[in-house]
Amino acid sequence: MTYKKYIFLFFFGILCAPIEMVAQDDGIIPTDDLGNVSDAFQENFFEALKQKGIENYELALNALQKAERAAKKDPKQEAVVYFETGKNLKFLKRYQEAEENFQKVLESQGERLDVMEALYDLYYLQRNYTKAIPLVQKLMVIDPDYKEDLANLYSRTKQYDEALTLLDELDESWGESAYRNALRRRIYGATGNSEGAIKNLETKIEKNPKKEQDYLNLIYLYSEQGDTKKAFEVAKELIKNQPESQLAHLALYKFYLEEGNSAEAMKSMNAVFGAAKIKNESKYKVLADFLGFVAKNPQFEADLDTVIAQFSQEGNGQVYEQLGDYFLAKDDKITALRFYEKGAALDQDNFSVIKNTLLLQIDIENFEQAAALSENALGTFPAQSLFYLLNGVANNGLEKYDKAIENLEMGLDFILDNPNMERDFYTQLQLANNKKGDTIKANEWAKRAAQINIPD
Repeated sequence: MTYKKYIFLFFFGILCAPIEMVAQDDGIIPTDDLGNVSDAFQENFFEALKQKGIENYELALNALQKAERAAKKDPKQEAVVYFETGKNLKFLKRYQEAEENFQKVLESQGERLDVMEALYDLYYLQRNYTKAIPLVQKLMVIDPDYKEDLANLYSRTKQYDEALTLLDELDESWGESAYRNALRRRIYGATGNSEGAIKNLETKIEKNPKKEQDYLNLIYLYSEQGDTKKAFEVAKELIKNQPESQLAHLALYKFYLEEGNSAEAMKSMNAVFGAAKIKNESKYKVLADFLGFVAKNPQFEADLDTVIAQFSQEGNGQVYEQLGDYFLAKDDKITALRFYEKGAALDQDNFSVIKNTLLLQIDIENFEQAAALSENALGTFPAQSLFYLLNGVANNGLEKYDKAIENLEMGLDFILDNPNMERDFYTQLQLANNKKGDTIKANEWAKRAAQINIPD
């Protein structure tokens, strides 16, 4: 006789979709991780999941109570029920009861990652950072990424020394990060004791002049106080004691620029671009400074090709956009467009680079490319009126007037309080209809354009 059986594989909250199994001729009966699951347990548990899915949390809890009774003291089945119960209670903001249910699972099944994560989320939601700390200390043994969470929790519970120590350890192990730098700044701001922090760092450097992060923290503190001279001295001391330091050049190039030492600034910027330890986000900021520097110091323009070659290997849209901006400022539209187009091809979610590419394509009458790029951009940004307008301009340039009219009329729905753009739409629609020989519609669009009042 053929019959059906649902198999569920639970990893405490991770539920596989029910797998429909049919008994085979060899007589093997499928089993699962929950032992012998009764029909009552199964029906009530799935009812609870359904009710939770439509946010009927009270009804989900009722179904879970029935499932718990049907579990008949089976510890694995009860644990699954407690975990789901805790989730529903959290949604109902019954936090104490939710915590009790999560703790039941941990007591029954040991320190399961998903349950501890759910409990951590609960503590964080309640801003109960003190309770969260021992839990995160356990989590970071399983997943080292939780070390950053622990540093944040130390900061929130005003254990600033512990937080700073952990941040320094993470920077040494993982390299610098914008998040950790921001957290460090927040701690310095909260303590209001910059002088004490400076003295502490100076003492640490005296004892161990090989610890790079102490120099970097000291450079930051002096810079925050506006004492660039002292910050510059520390950066030079760092590079003297550790000639291989890559991060030192992130500070040095700025100081050299301010000092007017172009040759040394150029060396430090090149060191940053070639540094494996420095993250791309920092390199992009230096690139912006570099391009501004070269614009004012054309004698270093020969270095531009080397820098471009380094960044070209990374294939990042933001880099190509910055390079495009540089060449556009020099009125080299062809080179600028080459970089913009590379950026748009690599980063199709980057509104800015796509906009710049389209505007330049239309400016130099590359209508075929502009029509294709704007059409593709509308797939990603379907509510961006500018892309409808640019598509209309491109199709008018290609004498594809029906296509231009179609997209221009569609784009009108997305204009939000922009009279200049509205008038541009009407003007392009007037042009397209005129070219088609439909003078009546063309005149209508011309009247609408004339009625637009542009604020002074």
